[in-house]
Amino acid sequence: MRIDYLRVSVTDRCNLRCIYCNPLRDCDLIKRGEVLTFEEIHRIVRLFAECGVSKVRLTGGEPLVRKNIVALMDKLVTVVDIEELTLTTNGVLLEEVADELKSAGLNRVNVSIDSLDRGCYQTITGYDLLDYVKRGINKAIKVGLTPVKINVVVLKAINEQDITALAQLSVEMPIAVRFIEYCPTSKRAKPDRFFVPNSHVRKNIESRFGPLTATVGTKGSGPAVYFKTKDSAGSVGFISGKSEFFCQRCNRIRLTSDGKVRPCLYSAYLYDIKGLIRSGASDEQILALMKKIIAEKHRYTRLNSPAVGFSMRNVGG
Repeated sequence: MRIDYLRVSVTDRCNLRCIYCNPLRDCDLIKRGEVLTFEEIHRIVRLFAECGVSKVRLTGGEPLVRKNIVALMDKLVTVVDIEELTLTTNGVLLEEVADELKSAGLNRVNVSIDSLDRGCYQTITGYDLLDYVKRGINKAIKVGLTPVKINVVVLKAINEQDITALAQLSVEMPIAVRFIEYCPTSKRAKPDRFFVPNSHVRKNIESRFGPLTATVGTKGSGPAVYFKTKDSAGSVGFISGKSEFFCQRCNRIRLTSDGKVRPCLYSAYLYDIKGLIRSGASDEQILALMKKIIAEKHRYTRLNSPAVGFSMRNVGG
């Protein structure tokens, strides 16, 4: 499998407090001086591009809380061989910066939204900000940050009743609504606390909209499998990280906001690129480490088995 996709966490800070991201509230924030600068991120992306990376996704925490994030976009779009620059956001701040993001060269966005019910949304995120997110999605479509993809983590006994309402968005709008199985987000979290298999989610959707038809028309790569309901404007997708195994086709590596590379979401093994950079390493020395990371990626896969100290907020999903 060619490794051509780099996910870059630009911050571990967030303006929401989702119950599945850091459920035990036991993860300390990274000191600001330890967070990668824009210049360091640009250098890392530039060198990974020389190693074959062509797709970059900015994540967090919440990437839009990082000050001057548009300036980072301006830097990254100049990197030769980066064909796609995308961003995953909770959407709270999206409406106010969507125009700037598009103008800076961002191609598209994924927006996390786990319920269309204000009360349920607040239960999950800790804040009554659903209307901001809805406006952000509409603005993203308007300015052309498309195809917009909606990420939904289905949580047992919390938002299961919202599955069909969220799927309805794909009927009415040209978006992809992706249902993501809950996976452990802390070594000490109970692994089945929130888990709902996507087989149950699909059955729920088909009971409302009829049989789903497989489609390959949604742009992007990764573990999602896409389908359409009858006469829908968009599609629904399923990311079944707990009930299925797709490590063998994983094409991504992750850069944490404090400059560590994780070859796998749950890997306990980290490569310290920031330490190398701040010690004055040359491009050739950094490239040597990057090639080693890519060559060794599949040695450190730990699907659904988080490492000690793992926090989704720090890794960036």
